[in-house]
Amino acid sequence: MAEKTAHEEGLRHQLSAGQMAMVAVGGSIGTGLLLGSAAAMEIAGPGVILSYLLAAFINFTVAMALGELSSLHPAAGSFGVYGDIYLNDWAGFVSRAGYWAAIAISIGAELVASARYLAFWFPTVPALVWIVGLSVLLLLINSASVGRYGAFEYWFAMIKVVTIGAFILVGTALLSSGRVAPQYTAQGGFLPRGTLAPLLAVGFAIYTFGGIEMVAVTTGESRNPREIPRAVLLTFLTLCFVYVGAIIVLAGVMPWNRVAVTESPFVTVFRLANIPAASHIMNFVVLTAALSGANAALYISSRMLFSLARTGWAPAALGRLNAAGSPRLAVLCSSYGTVVAFVLEKWAPKTAFVSILGVVLVGMLLSWLVSLAAHVSFRRRISPEQLASLPLRSPLGAWGSALGFILIIISIFETNSRVALISGAVFMIVVTLAYWWIRPRRALLLAKN
Repeated sequence: MAEKTAHEEGLRHQLSAGQMAMVAVGGSIGTGLLLGSAAAMEIAGPGVILSYLLAAFINFTVAMALGELSSLHPAAGSFGVYGDIYLNDWAGFVSRAGYWAAIAISIGAELVASARYLAFWFPTVPALVWIVGLSVLLLLINSASVGRYGAFEYWFAMIKVVTIGAFILVGTALLSSGRVAPQYTAQGGFLPRGTLAPLLAVGFAIYTFGGIEMVAVTTGESRNPREIPRAVLLTFLTLCFVYVGAIIVLAGVMPWNRVAVTESPFVTVFRLANIPAASHIMNFVVLTAALSGANAALYISSRMLFSLARTGWAPAALGRLNAAGSPRLAVLCSSYGTVVAFVLEKWAPKTAFVSILGVVLVGMLLSWLVSLAAHVSFRRRISPEQLASLPLRSPLGAWGSALGFILIIISIFETNSRVALISGAVFMIVVTLAYWWIRPRRALLLAKN
C-alpha cells in the first residue's frame, strides 16, 4: 500500500492542523449557505433544521471515513488514492478527475460572483477587469510555498467563520430578548410543507456542507501526520457550528414564507438588529466568501491534477514542482475556471449557474461516495491490531459509511433541480469515457517504465 502514496514525493509538509481545517472550511462556506439557505427554507419551512441535521450526520460519516483513511494514507490524491487501494483504478481515476474538473469550474463562478460584489462599491469598473485582476492574485498565492498559502487562507476563511459566529449570536439575542417573535411554528407549524419536505431540501443542505473532503487533500502536505485527526475533527465541528447554528437562527428569526431568494437572509437579520452599514458588512463577507472559496478550489484542484499526473493519468509535466514546492503547471491548468468566468460574464445565460451547480455537486458527491465505499472495504481488510493503532477511529465503523453512502444516493434523486441532475449525469458520462480512453495509454506507459 505504501507504493500508492510514494509518487507524491517533493511536496512540502508545512500545513498545521488549523491551516488544513481552514482550507476545507474556506472552500466550503460560500453561496450554499449565504443564499442557498433561503431556497431550502422555502422548500421545507422551519423543518429545514431537520434537513441540515441529516446533512450533518451524512457529513459525519464522510469525516470519520476520511479521518481513518487519511491517518493511514496521508496523500494529496486523498480519496483517489483510497479508491486505488481499496476499490479499483476506475474509482480512483473518476473521483480525482471528476473532482478536479468540477472544482476547477467552480472557480469561474466564484470569480463572477466576486466581480458582482465589488460592483457594489465600484459600479463603473467593468467586471472583466476584476476577473483578470483576481485571477492573477489567485495564481500568485497558489504558486507560493504551501506554508504561505496555508497562512493566507487561514485568515481569509477566518473572516467568514467569525462573521457567521457573530450572526448566530445576534440572531440568538434577537430571539431571547423578545425583539423578534420565534417563527418556528408561527407560519403553519414546524412542517408546513408536509412531513417529507425536509427530505426535499437535503440536497441544498448537503451542497452547503461540501468541503469536508478538502481536508483529506491537505493531508499530503501536513507538517505532522499526528495532526491529521485534529484537522478532520476541527473541520467537521466548525462546519456543524456554522451551518446548523446559522439555520436554527434563520428559521427562528425569519418567516419561511417571506424569505427572499434574491437577498441573503443574513442581510435581513443584521438589518433587523439595526447594525450600522449592514449591507456593506455582508457584501464584504460574501466577497471574502467567494474569494476564499476560489482560492481553496484552485489549491485543491491543482493537487488533484498533480496526483493524476504522478500516477500516469495525466501528462507527467503536470506533476513537476517549482522551487517553492508548488505544482505550478498544475495550478495554471486548474485555473481554466477563470476562462469559464469570462464566458459566464459575457455570454452565458443565468441557467448556466444552475448547470455549474450540478457539475460541482456531482464532483463533490463522487469524492464522498468513493471515500465511503473505500472505507467499508478498508474496514474489512484491516486487522484488529492495525485498527487499534489508528489515531482516529470512527465510532460508526463500516456500517456508518454504508449508511452514509445510501443516504447520499437517496438525496441525489430527491433533488428538485432537473437541470442540475442532467448536467451532472452528462458530466459523469464524459469523465467515464475519458477513463476508458486514457486507460490503455497509461498501461503502455507503465509497461515501458
